[in-house]
Amino acid sequence: MARSRRQVPPSPLLLDMVASWELSLRAAGKSPGTVRSYLDSVRALASFLAEHEPPADVETVDAGNVRAFLAASREATSAGNAHKHFRNLRVFFNWLIAEGERTAASPLDGVDPPSGASRPADPLTERELEALLETCSGGTWVDLRDTAIIRILMDNGMRVSGLARLRYSADDEQANDVWLARRILRTTRGDGSVHLAPIGGGTAAAIDRYLRSRVRHPHAASPWLWLPVRGITAEGGERRLTVTGIQQMLERRGREAGIAGRLHPHRFRHTMAGDYLEAGGDPLNLMRIAGWKSMETVRRRIGARADGRK
Repeated sequence: MARSRRQVPPSPLLLDMVASWELSLRAAGKSPGTVRSYLDSVRALASFLAEHEPPADVETVDAGNVRAFLAASREATSAGNAHKHFRNLRVFFNWLIAEGERTAASPLDGVDPPSGASRPADPLTERELEALLETCSGGTWVDLRDTAIIRILMDNGMRVSGLARLRYSADDEQANDVWLARRILRTTRGDGSVHLAPIGGGTAAAIDRYLRSRVRHPHAASPWLWLPVRGITAEGGERRLTVTGIQQMLERRGREAGIAGRLHPHRFRHTMAGDYLEAGGDPLNLMRIAGWKSMETVRRRIGARADGRK
């Protein structure tokens, strides 16, 4: 009688290891901001692979997967953000190997760090922005949601990670990041610091229209501001539109509007900064609006704008 072949247990998925790594990081005395940054990078990689590759388990992720993720992150956000993911994921995969959860070498061993110089994103013209808003000018709650998101990006170029994590509560001020009377949105950065992002009157009205429609949504009790069309869940099982969901929405709306090139959030950030400076805005105030911590970022925007719009 033939001996049965021993079954090899499957390798855990990336997201299966997040809780264990968090315990390890906290036991090592890492700051809350550092822990959040590490975990966000793993979740971002897992989300990217779920959209473009087979299920992401800790054993089969390879250098090609990581390169594709870093390239997409660099294009959608910045070279600095991609480099942060590179550093965080290197620590994560080294931890997996040390814990015996991965037998292969780290996939980061075959990947070069993202370069520090980031190619300026193509700014959006007024006509393109008008066409983009026209694509979601209907009266459905999805149209109202997308209009509000796009107007926020036009106003302050908010980073998509902060945009996706905006919370909403009509009853609990501590759990609410939407202050329409003051025309401010509150976001929390990876290091734990808070950024108060200003919005204009038109954007506040667009958010208000979405909130009035949101009340009738089946998942209106979710603590997150942006609700998804499908059943995407966040921490604790509550429904919310994720970073990936926002990026996919923008790409779809961009195609509908006939905008050339991939429409990603960083193009709004670049457009907002350029328009503000071109109108004679104060660079220091631009730092406050965008949540930048260095004048070097503003100087790069000024240099990029000098080339002019196409």
